[in-house]
Amino acid sequence: MAEQQLGVLKALDVAKTQLYHFTAIVIAGMGFFTDAYDLFCVSLVTKLLGRIYYFNPLSAKPGSLPPHVAAAVNGVALCGTLAGQLFFGWLGDKLGRKKVYGITLIMMILCSVASGLSFGHQAKGVMTTLCFFRFWLGFGIGGDYPLSATIMSEYANKKTRGAFIAAVFAMQGVGILAGGFVALAVSSIFDKKFPSPTYAVDRALSTPPQADYIWRIIVMFGALPAALTYYWRMKMPETARYTALVAKNLKQATQDMSKVLQVELEMEERAEDIVKDPRLNYGLFSKEFAKRHGLHLLGCTSTWFLLDIAFYSQNLFQKDIFSAIGWIPKAATMNAIHEVFRIGRAQTLIALCSTVPGYWFTVAFIDIMGRFAIQLMGFFMMTVFMFAIAFPYDHWIKPDNRIGFVVMYSLTFFFANFGPNATTFIVPAEIFPARLRSTCHGISAATGKAGAIVGAFGFLYAAQPQDKTKTDAGYPPGIGVKNSLIMLGCINFVGMLFTFLVPEPKGKSLEELSGETEAEK
Repeated sequence: MAEQQLGVLKALDVAKTQLYHFTAIVIAGMGFFTDAYDLFCVSLVTKLLGRIYYFNPLSAKPGSLPPHVAAAVNGVALCGTLAGQLFFGWLGDKLGRKKVYGITLIMMILCSVASGLSFGHQAKGVMTTLCFFRFWLGFGIGGDYPLSATIMSEYANKKTRGAFIAAVFAMQGVGILAGGFVALAVSSIFDKKFPSPTYAVDRALSTPPQADYIWRIIVMFGALPAALTYYWRMKMPETARYTALVAKNLKQATQDMSKVLQVELEMEERAEDIVKDPRLNYGLFSKEFAKRHGLHLLGCTSTWFLLDIAFYSQNLFQKDIFSAIGWIPKAATMNAIHEVFRIGRAQTLIALCSTVPGYWFTVAFIDIMGRFAIQLMGFFMMTVFMFAIAFPYDHWIKPDNRIGFVVMYSLTFFFANFGPNATTFIVPAEIFPARLRSTCHGISAATGKAGAIVGAFGFLYAAQPQDKTKTDAGYPPGIGVKNSLIMLGCINFVGMLFTFLVPEPKGKSLEELSGETEAEK
C-alpha cells in the first residue's frame, strides 16, 4: 500500500499558521459562544421566572418554578440539541459543511429572539412559548457542534490542529462569562431605575412589573454575536476536504485553497484516481467501517456520554454551594432584581476561577501532551476530587470548611475542561473519514447530550435527601448528595477506562488517521 495524499490537502497540513486560521477560529467560535450563552443563560433567570409567574402572596417564600416546569425549561434545549446534532451532522456530510452552517446560524438567531417574546402574560402561555422556542434553539445549536468541529479540523494544519479546535471549543467558556456579565449589567441598571423592597418587607412589591423585561433581554441578547458573524460565515469557502474527498471536485478544491492560502496550487495527474477509489467509499453501517472505526466510535460516544453525566450534574450542587458560602442569601431577604444580580455574580466567579482557565489550558497543552494524555488525566482527577468531596461530605458543609469545599469543587471542573470536556469534542472531528466525519461527530455529541440529560435530571431526583421531610417541594426522596457524588466519581472512573479505545491523533494528517490515503501502488 502506498500512502498518497492529495497535494491540496498536503498544502493545508503543512501551511504556516496564518490569518485565515484565526478568522476560522473566530467564525466557528462565535457559533460556540452563542451556543454556550443560550444554553447556560436560562439558569440565571429561572428564579426570576418563578417569582414573576408563580407568585403566591400567602407564601413566606418567593414563588418558584414547579419541578416539572423547571425540568421542561432546562431540558427542552438539551433534547433539541441532541436531535440537531444527529440531523445536522448527517446533513453536513450530505450537502456540505458551509451550506448547513448557514442554516444552523439563522435558526439560532431567530429562536434566540423568539424565546424572549411570549404569547400572553399568564404562566402557562409564557412557559409554553419559552419551551417551544428553546427546543428549536437547541436544534440549531446541535448542528453547530459537528459543523464547527469539522470545519475547524479540515481547515487546520496538522501541527496545531488540536489547539485550533480547542480554541473554538473554549469560546464556550467566554459565552458562559458573557451570560454572567449581561445578567449583572441588566440587573444593575434595572435596580437603579426601579428600586424595590425585599420579599420579607413587601411580598407583592418585591418583584416590580418591569422585572419581566430583565429575563427577556438576557435571553435575547444571545442573538447578537451570532448575527454579527453571519456575513463572514457565508463568505468562507467550503472546506477542501469536503470538496475534494466527498463532492469529488478536485479542481474547485484546488482553486478555493489557492485563494485561502494565497499560493498557486497545481492539480496532480493521478489525483482523480485516489479520490474515486471504490474501497474508500464504505458507508457508516458497513463491515468495513465497523472493522476500521467501530471501536473508535464506541470510544468517542461512551467517553462523551459518561463525561456529560458528571459535567451537567454540577448545576445541582451549584446552588447548595452558593448558599453554603453565603454568596446567595436566603430568597426572602432579597428582591427579585437583587437575586438575578447575586446569581449572575456567583456564576461569573465560578466560571472565571475554574471553567474558563481549564479551556485555555487545553488550548496551550493539547498539541504538546496529546489528546489521550489530557483525557486520561482529566477523568482521573475528576474521580479523585469527586471522591474527596463525597466521602467527607458532612465535613465540607460545615461553615468553617466552605472555602475548601469551593476549591475542591472548582478543581473538579477545571479538570473537566482541561480534560475530557475538551478532548471528547476534538477527537471525533479528526479520526473519521471525510464523508462520515460530520455524521460521526454528531453521533458522538448526541450521545454526550443523552448523558447530559441523565446528569441534569436523573441526579436532580437522585440528589434529593433520603429524609422525606427535607426534599425540595414536589420531589420524592432520593439517595442524597453524598451518595450521588460517589456515583459520579465511579462514572468518571469508567470514563477513564473507555478512554483506552480512542486513538491519539496528535501530529498526524486527517487522511492518515481515517485511512483515506491508502491506495494501491
